[in-house]
Order: sequence, then C-alpha cells, then structure tokens
Amino acid sequence: MKTLILMILLFFPIYVSAISAESYAVMDYDTGRILNSKNGEKEKLIASTTKIMTSIIAIENKDLNTIRKVGDEVLKAYGSAIYINLGEEITLKDLLYGLMLRSGNDAAIEIAYHVSGNMENFVNKMNDKAYELGMSHTHFVNNHGLEEQDGSANTSTAIDMAILMRYALQNETFREIIKTKTYTAKTTGKTYVWQNKNKLLKTYPYNIGGKTGYTEKAKRTLVTASQKENKTCIVVTLNDGNDFEDHKTLCENVFTTYDRILLLDKDNIVLDSENPEKYYIKNNFYALLTKEEKNQIRISYQISDAKIEEVGVVEIYLKDQLLGSEKIYQKIDETKGKKENFLFKFLRWLFRW
Repeated sequence: MKTLILMILLFFPIYVSAISAESYAVMDYDTGRILNSKNGEKEKLIASTTKIMTSIIAIENKDLNTIRKVGDEVLKAYGSAIYINLGEEITLKDLLYGLMLRSGNDAAIEIAYHVSGNMENFVNKMNDKAYELGMSHTHFVNNHGLEEQDGSANTSTAIDMAILMRYALQNETFREIIKTKTYTAKTTGKTYVWQNKNKLLKTYPYNIGGKTGYTEKAKRTLVTASQKENKTCIVVTLNDGNDFEDHKTLCENVFTTYDRILLLDKDNIVLDSENPEKYYIKNNFYALLTKEEKNQIRISYQISDAKIEEVGVVEIYLKDQLLGSEKIYQKIDETKGKKENFLFKFLRWLFRW
C-alpha cells in the first residue's frame, strides 16, 4: 500500500509538468470559472489568437453579406494570408472564414477597413470590447496579431483569452465559422478552398473549434473549446510547443474529473412556498463540479417587495466564490389592469367624464 501511494505521489508532479505551456487556463464554459491554470494572469504576446476578437467585432458591427472591394491597404499585409488581390470583391462572411480558418492577415486588414474605415478605429472597438468583458490585462494594437515595427504588440493573459472565447462562443455565427473544417469561397476573381489550421477538429472528436497563433516572439498560442456529454471546457495555452496534445490532456482531465450539475431549474424552482408560481427565472444554471464540490454549493435568494417584473436575484456560490447569478422575476397580473381600464372607460362613457 505504501509503495502504491509513493508511486502516485511520484507520478502526480510528472503529470502536472507534462503540460509544456508557459501559461495556460482551463475554464468551465457554463460559469466562466477557472478550473485549472498556470501563470494564468501573466501578460503574454498572443499572436493570431487576436483574431477571435477581430471576428466577433466584425460579426457584431457589420452585415456579413456586404461586399468588400480589396483596396491598397492589403499591400501592407505579410505573413499568413489567403492571398486576395487588389480590386477583388469578396463578402465579409468569406473574409471571416479566411481569417479564422487560414489566419489570413490580409483578410484581417480588409475586415478592419470594411467595418471601421481604418485599422485605428477598428482596434478602438477591440479595446472597448475587452474593457466591457473585464479583460483587464489585455491591450490590442492591431487586429491580426503580428508585432509592429516599433515593437508594440497585442498582449493578454490566458485567463483573459478564455473570457473572450467564452463570450464569442455565445454567438452562433462565430461557432459555425470555427467548427468548419473546409470552406469554399467564390469572389469576382477566383474560387478559394480553405482548410482549417486547427488540427484538433480532425484529431480530437470533442473539439468544437478554436484559433491557432504563432510568431517568433510569441511562439505557439492556441485557444480552443471542446464538448463531451454536455460538458464544455475552454482551454488557452500561450507559448506552448506541444499545444494540440496539451489541449487534449487538459480537456480530458475536465471531462473525467467534473460532472455537469443543474443547480437552478427554471421549470421547477420555488421561491415562495405559499405562492409557488409567483416568481420565476428565465434560464437554467449549470456548473462543472467535482464530487466534493457538489456538497459545497450555497444558493442565496434576494427578493424585494417592489411591484415590478424584475424583483431580485438568486446567486450561486461554491464556498465563498460566486459562480453566477440569475435574475428573479414575478408574474404581473395584467388581467386585473385590463378589467380596471375597461371599467374606467365604461364609467367615463356613462357619466360623460
């Protein structure tokens, strides 16, 4: 028995150190809780994983069916490209597929000019969104991820990039793009066929998409999401020479260790025992929890007496850590108001008010 324990203790640090990333973070998609990390708040160069933000900014700010005529600005592009030509006409949707599947820097530049008129305005939108999402250790200087000639570059952390990925995954268009293995685009100039650089889409059956990145200074960067049995985890690795295998390892650890638990059931929640149908919530609340954590959940209700629809909040805690919350609503009896309005109208007609 002692020999077995010793073997486990000897093996465990080897398992942990097997992750070669300089920094990484693993997040529960449902709650945004960080399940595992190393140097998760260390600011690093993020290379082309930048394009996750580029993609979501474009999706949220421009009709994807609009057409871009490629301008002189494309001549500034270098590095990875989809090789679009000056004067070629291409939809924003196709540019986004070229951006996310092939990491086209020329596509990134054209997206910036199409959506915002120039790179500076587009980058301002990126930084504003980062601030809105609480990515407090993130700063963008361009929308493609390459280092600028003056030495400036996009910087973030593994945790911040997980926050961004979680937000982007809530957009169905973004999900559709990143899960695509092969895409065909037709422009006024030619037909393109693009293969996704994210190898996990072909080698790991639970992967639902992601974004690769590399520069000589940043080294290999990777952001992915994977789902198994309704458990969804987000993994970010920065400066990781074995990133694809590390993402598999970190995800499998989540799928083995955690269960997805329904903590709030919107169809079966009772907030007032005397009037069980008075209050309701609009969404179910799930969380990935270990067996030990299941017994450490605390749910707190706060309800006001205000005669309005939104009357409070229900908060879910793991020990003292807030996992999330849902707004509490009360059902407003509109029938009563309608009857009173009808009566009022009748009396006004009767007495000529």
